[in-house]
Amino acid sequence: MPLDVVVVMDPIGSIKIAKDTTFAMLLEAQRRGHQLHYVLPEGLFLRDGKALARAAPLAVKDDPAGWFTLGESAELAFGPGQVVLMRKDPPFDDQFLYDTHLLSIAQGAGALVVNDPQGLRDFNEKLAALLFPQCCPPTLVSRDRAALKAFVAEHGEVVLKVLDGMGGRSIFLARAGDSNLNVILETLIGKGNLTLAQRFIPGIKDGDKRVLLVDGVPVDYVLARIPQGDEFRGNLAAGGRGEGRPISERDRWIAAQVAPEMKRRGMLFVGLDVIGDYLTEVNVTSPTCVRELDAQFGLNIAGMLFDAIESKLANG
Repeated sequence: MPLDVVVVMDPIGSIKIAKDTTFAMLLEAQRRGHQLHYVLPEGLFLRDGKALARAAPLAVKDDPAGWFTLGESAELAFGPGQVVLMRKDPPFDDQFLYDTHLLSIAQGAGALVVNDPQGLRDFNEKLAALLFPQCCPPTLVSRDRAALKAFVAEHGEVVLKVLDGMGGRSIFLARAGDSNLNVILETLIGKGNLTLAQRFIPGIKDGDKRVLLVDGVPVDYVLARIPQGDEFRGNLAAGGRGEGRPISERDRWIAAQVAPEMKRRGMLFVGLDVIGDYLTEVNVTSPTCVRELDAQFGLNIAGMLFDAIESKLANG
């Protein structure tokens, strides 16, 4: 049965379609005969207790010369028979938080929101990994500079980062005795920001792997983001090179530890970041890497997602 697929995303005119996972989802939804609706930037709103959006009919095509057309925008009320793809990129700021509250009301009206808005609020992508300590390297989250300095001294080489960063932003590599450690901590902590310190994982030289979960099931291939030159960060936004690989047994084990909780909480599409043998992040807001893996291995990961969405709707 055709569905109304409503997408909340960053401006569609500025995406890079060869790498944009949301675009892969839209292509698949359209291929299946679903009607696409594009929520205009800042287009979610609430009136008399009802969640609504300013949205326009959307058509997409896999053509870098012109990949979308929009119809005339109109007011759209959320309700049954709708799938809402919440695909705004981090950072998770106040406005993102408010949007999840509006989408919870849309969910209460009968729309299926992917990913579940309560889960989006609950799972900070760096802290969420620590719900599975058996999968993680030694980690400290603190505002205490002395404690963080002691952690660096204990482990010798440590990655320090903010909790709301993305794309490799505000990530530092510090070593015991580093004369820059004080200024790094001053920069990160500021006036009281929590800072995450994690023992450096030498396996980063082989890539920061993205393991995708679709309704709790891991995709059979991962994308390793490999640092280039003198860079220690593997993030593609920081210049990392993406290389597809078959999923390893250790990756599957980590996925098996995380997946039941993600599935229970309605997180249908999740990206795990794995360096070496360790889980470092659980990405729930806008996981990526679908286009790269599809292209390298002839996959249709968005098809797996819509199979899960349609099954969930069919089974109530």
